[in-house]
Amino acid sequence: MVEVGRGPLAAIFGAKLPLALIAGPCQIESRTLALETASALKEIAVRRGIGLVYKSSFDKANRTSASGARGLGLKASLPIFAEIRETLGLPVITDVHESSQCALIAEVVDALQIPAFLCRQTDLLVAAARTGRPVNVKKGQFLAPWDMKNVVAKLDEAGAADVLVTERGASFGYNTLVSDMRALPILARETGAPVIFDATHSVQQPGGQGTSSGGEREFVAVLARAAVAVGVAGVFIETHPDPDHAPSDGPNMVPLKDFEALIAELQDFDRLAKRSALPA
Repeated sequence: MVEVGRGPLAAIFGAKLPLALIAGPCQIESRTLALETASALKEIAVRRGIGLVYKSSFDKANRTSASGARGLGLKASLPIFAEIRETLGLPVITDVHESSQCALIAEVVDALQIPAFLCRQTDLLVAAARTGRPVNVKKGQFLAPWDMKNVVAKLDEAGAADVLVTERGASFGYNTLVSDMRALPILARETGAPVIFDATHSVQQPGGQGTSSGGEREFVAVLARAAVAVGVAGVFIETHPDPDHAPSDGPNMVPLKDFEALIAELQDFDRLAKRSALPA
């Protein structure tokens, strides 16, 4: 069981607990958009009675092209993360890309996330673990699920407080990812950590648009339902008020107007999948 945040809006992730969420726009585009989206997500979470961690990236460092929008950057984003935590009470998570960023970012967020491409970077894992914040590490597209036990062992040996592992699909040919639902129980068995399914990036088409990634947004709900039916601690879904005009990951982000209906459906699947584990 991993708790992210404190107080009434803390999100608790556990294999046998009700589904919790990690959600938000792909990147910090502006203070206004971040706060408006976080406020809308908080209202949905309260209505649905579901734990939610707000996610957005201050720097999308692994863009397909050098011309791709990367976000506001570290200096401009830190006060935005702090404001979301302080004014809305939502727990916050964001990606880290370099060891030197971890301690600074940990001061204003509730958890750190290791991007999939960096999941084997030992120094980055150690620096994230030493902050004392929970760490969500995304399984590399190039790894088998059983390989993640070594990644989690690095975090444990470095003294990580809590660890989450996230499945986001595996590379399959060119510009394609495929999600193997067997990976979800294997990750849980091999790592002992609560498992998150990233429904957004699992439908991404890396580099699929030449100078940017494409995606198949219509399959987010399909894969999310499948993963929740298998049984996961949480779901990661990027959402945006206008994804068709978002600077990154627009093709695979869920429109904010459709987010609550999807979550309600996933909660129904989750209750069915965990009915033998949850109290009556």
